[in-house]
Amino acid sequence: MLIEHVDEVRHRIPKGARHGMRTDVLFYASGPILEQVEKDRALEQAMNVACLPGIVGPSLAMPDIHQGYGFPIGGVAAMDWDSGVVSPGGVGYDINCGVRLIRTNLEKDEVRARLKELVDQVFRDVPCGVGGKGHLDISEKQLNQILEQGAEWMVEHGYGEPSDIEHCEERGCLAAASAGEVSARAKERGRPQIGTLGSGNHFLEIQFVHRVHDEEAARCYGLEEGQVVVLIHSGSRGLGHQVCTDFLAQMGAAMKKYGITLPDRQLACVPIQSPEGQSYLKAMRAAANFAWANRQAMLHFVRGSFQKVFGKHVRLGLIYDVCHNIAKREKYEYNGRTVDVLVHRKGATRAFPPRHPEIPADYRPVGQPVLIPGSMGTASWVLAGCEGAMKESFGSVCHGAGRLLSRHAAKHGRDARAVQRQLEERGILVRSETRDGIIEEVPEAYKDVDEVIEVVHQAGLARKVARLRPMGVIKG
Repeated sequence: MLIEHVDEVRHRIPKGARHGMRTDVLFYASGPILEQVEKDRALEQAMNVACLPGIVGPSLAMPDIHQGYGFPIGGVAAMDWDSGVVSPGGVGYDINCGVRLIRTNLEKDEVRARLKELVDQVFRDVPCGVGGKGHLDISEKQLNQILEQGAEWMVEHGYGEPSDIEHCEERGCLAAASAGEVSARAKERGRPQIGTLGSGNHFLEIQFVHRVHDEEAARCYGLEEGQVVVLIHSGSRGLGHQVCTDFLAQMGAAMKKYGITLPDRQLACVPIQSPEGQSYLKAMRAAANFAWANRQAMLHFVRGSFQKVFGKHVRLGLIYDVCHNIAKREKYEYNGRTVDVLVHRKGATRAFPPRHPEIPADYRPVGQPVLIPGSMGTASWVLAGCEGAMKESFGSVCHGAGRLLSRHAAKHGRDARAVQRQLEERGILVRSETRDGIIEEVPEAYKDVDEVIEVVHQAGLARKVARLRPMGVIKG
């Protein structure tokens, strides 16, 4: 594979490297990460994305890139709004899988003293696992309202505080969503799952601020060293998965109709402006709104968990909520002109810079909070979006550490109880619905999150604000 090294953290695969590529691949990696990335098909998938009709700018890959369905996870692709395509594989099955970070008014030592009690309470209050059923009884009519109103519906019905909405990407709701485009089967799967964590790599972690790197931004986000925070990672559950499944089933015939041929059938796509493309986008937005409502419900129940253990004086405030798997219409200055594009972020995070009008007013002096989970045994990061992201990555940056081992490889030769004991010896208490929930997610299954962060910091896409370390972990 022909790779040109632009600088220490930027690398390019030129569009002439393979027949059919319409643009370059630009990816971000250190030397060690590059060696890891070359072991799977992720860069080949990024080259496939470069073949899509209507792509604007390069096919982008972040340092957490790894092989996914069609698109690589950690990939970003901007498609011309009028002539480009939309691909369900470019969003993923877990539509609006995302994270939200919550600050508390508690210090590490006071939580450490009652950590087991707190983790057990959260484990009871936030159901997890495959097909987990939540505590809310939602009618079909209410579900349709949630699909079009997102997190705002939850707050209006008592499951949150008005400031929660202010601190969500898109205020927790994508406009132009349509519940009518979501199948009955998807609604059947999703209706009992509001307020549930799910399985796989989803988690809820009680963490503390280990180190502050940017005092001004940390102060703006309400963070200080030793403070306890909560990080929730979940998505649209069975509903989003079914939406993706439903539309992928339609894509094959539609691609023939529009004369689209691609190097990988998992890239299945249709013109954005086609009836099929518009129908998918309306359903995808509805699933994204479901995911925001789901994370909002979990925040509501976590507030209750903390108050049951520490009393009514405990305050939990949402710092920010960002999505990872999404396609959104945005405008950028690119090559001296304004481009109107549909940005696919597949395992990537929006990272808008200071003064951007689409971030909360209280964060505009320092930029959008960017939340990057690592693994349950290492660390997570809070970054701030930078101008560099607007200039070269369509306002995007990485979304996590990125997998190093497949789930199957991670399980090989490992025992869940031994992993749990090792983490407890390091002060990290883990609860999981299943043994696989622990061993599939061992810290060794992921890249070094600190090195991933260093790459995007050096590249000027986002800057370091604070490093977080886990104390209590709930896995699916």
